[in-house]
This record gives sequence, structure tokens and C-alpha cells, in this order.
Amino acid sequence: MNLHEYQGKEILASFGVRVQRGIVAQNAAEAVAAAKQLTEETGTGWHVIKAQIHAGGRGKGGGVKLAKNLKEVEQRAEDIIGMMLKTPQTPPQGKKVHQVLVAEDVYYPGDSEPSEFYMSVLLNRATGRNMIMYSTEGGMDIETVAEETPHLIFTEEIDPSVGLMPFQARRIAFNLGLSGAAFKDMTKFVTALYTAYIKSDSSMFEINPVLKTSDNKIMAVDAKVTIDDNALYRHRDYMDMRDLREENPIEVEAREVGLNYVDLDGNVGCMVNGAGLAMATMDLIKMAGGEPANFLDVGGTADAKRVEAAFRIILKDPNVKAILVNIFGGIVRCDRVAQGIVDAYKNMGDAINVPIIVRLQGTNAEIAKELIDNSGLAVHSAVEFQEAADKVQEVLA
Repeated sequence: MNLHEYQGKEILASFGVRVQRGIVAQNAAEAVAAAKQLTEETGTGWHVIKAQIHAGGRGKGGGVKLAKNLKEVEQRAEDIIGMMLKTPQTPPQGKKVHQVLVAEDVYYPGDSEPSEFYMSVLLNRATGRNMIMYSTEGGMDIETVAEETPHLIFTEEIDPSVGLMPFQARRIAFNLGLSGAAFKDMTKFVTALYTAYIKSDSSMFEINPVLKTSDNKIMAVDAKVTIDDNALYRHRDYMDMRDLREENPIEVEAREVGLNYVDLDGNVGCMVNGAGLAMATMDLIKMAGGEPANFLDVGGTADAKRVEAAFRIILKDPNVKAILVNIFGGIVRCDRVAQGIVDAYKNMGDAINVPIIVRLQGTNAEIAKELIDNSGLAVHSAVEFQEAADKVQEVLA
């Protein structure tokens, strides 16, 4: 589950991570009130107005603006709220901004120059260990840094049996070129950040930039936080942070009926049971000359109601030119799935307007094929993978 910047900062702050303070606003009037409150609480005279969408690169798209007075706060908020913000991480049409974060200005003058760093915490799947990735090149796209100056990216892997060790936090601060008060504050920051990552059951933290202020304080100026969906039952309060406006509406509908669905850009809809088989089916579609339009795992119970819900969700995509149903009957019997497909097809009537290829293999597969073939419906049955691929190729031709 992705969070907005202000929500991510709330989680970080709850574990003792210093963050740039801010107040979320739904309109220009609320933005002005938030700016006044921040001025009273922090003494800040300038404010940063940040669009709140689930995407990075907001500044380049015009979603982050500096305001030097209350009039500018109002104007910046009016300009940003309601805009379709386009960044490298949004769909081509962009994402609509519903709210902004009014944040304090932390680039104030002092004894030293502010410095920006990059830092993220995530799982290294190659080693099965969490790692902290960091760089002196904060405020930039980490992909660009990796491509052009890979020697400026450092990683620190954490042994799960002992957690983050003090010497590792000190090594991070040293590699970032810090000394004195900033060095000590960075070690505290890193330790608190990793504690927040573990205890919030997150799958990723990305802080870009981490700022060393002019008075040598270390703080998170941005926060991109992703919570592990499988751990949300342990964090009921985090569940309230889900913003469905930021998610694909078809994926939201699929989740509500218990389907694992991911929207893609292809032309062949997939309905499969099991994630591994779903991945293989997507490869099969590619080999047949098509492109998968989705990942859809119906799970172990593919009855008529569930199959009908899956068909309706797949057909919401106007790019779908055919549907491939690929079921392995281990837990669920193939004949029950076949009957579910037939019943769903009849219930939906003219709503199904694309060819359907059905491959059923496993328990009672022969009976299932007979049910499909004798249904009188425009459904193509297959037994082998290659046969299914050939039929996909045939209907797309």
C-alpha cells in the first residue's frame, strides 16, 4: 500500500525520525491557514507547497512550489490543486491532485551550507536481507545517479539476526562525508529510520532528499513509503491511510471481490489460478504474438460467481481482444470450473464480445472439456499449452 508524503512522514515521526513539518490542505483557504499555523509554531516565513500524489518526480512536473508569503501560498495551492500532474511515474494522462502539503522552509541560512542526500531502505531479494541504499547525490533521480555515477551509490546490508549495528550507522555517516554534530545526528537518523521500517512492516522507504540543514540537523524532507499489504492486519490504523483515488479503479474493484488483479497494457485478458501459472500464461501469450492485458489470479475457488466477476473486470479494459482462461485443477475440479464458465457466460449474455480460449488441466479435465465443447457457446477449449497458444494466435489474426 503506497502512502502520501504527509502520511509517510507521520509514520517516520512516530518512531523518532526528524521530518520537515507540514500540514495537509484540501483547498487554497486551508493552505493559507496551514501556512499561518506553521509560522506560529516554527517561525518559518517561506513555505513549500507540495502536490500529494502517489508518484515521484513531482517537482519536475510543477507539483512542488516555493511560496514567500501568504499570497503566494494561496496562488500556488490554487494552481496545484486540481491539476493533472504528469511525472515519469504517472500514467501518460497524469494524476489529478486533490490535496497539497504545506511544509516549512528548511533551507534557512546558518553556519554551513545545506547538503542533500539520498537514502532508501528495502529488501535485497538476491541475498534475502534488508539493505540501506544511500548516496551523496540527493535530490536527483537515483536511476540517473546509478547510470552516470554508480560509484556514488553505497549499500549497507543488515543481518536479520542482529539488526542494524551501531558501526553500520557510523559507516553510513562517514561515507556521506559528515563530521561533528551532523555525523552524530545522521547515526541517530539512520537508526530511527531502520527501526521505523521494521516496526511499520514496510516494504520500502525512500527519502529523497535527506537534508543536512545549515545548523547540522538531519531530517527527511520527502518520504515515499510503501507498506506491506500482507502485514496490514497488524496495523489497523494504517489501513485508514489508503487513498483509493490514487489507485487503479479496476484493481480496487477486483480486490473488493477477492481477486488478485494487476492492470497491464496488452490485448489478451488472463484468468488463471495461481501466481506461478499466471506468469507462465503471460509468457505463453507473448509467445503467441499477443500482449497480456492483466495479471488475474482467481485463487482456488473458481465458481460461477467468481468467474463472472473476473470476466466483468477483464472486459472493463477496452483493449482486450481475447480472453485466455488457464486453470490447473488441483484443489478445484476442472468440471466445476467449466460449469462456472458456462454459467457465467450465459448470465452475462452479450456482455462477452471477445473470443474466449479455455485451457483446463488436472482433475476431471476430460469432463470439463466435454462441458465446454457441448455448451453451444463461442468458447474455444484447449488441453495443452501449445494448443492454447495456437488458438490465441488464431483469434488475434
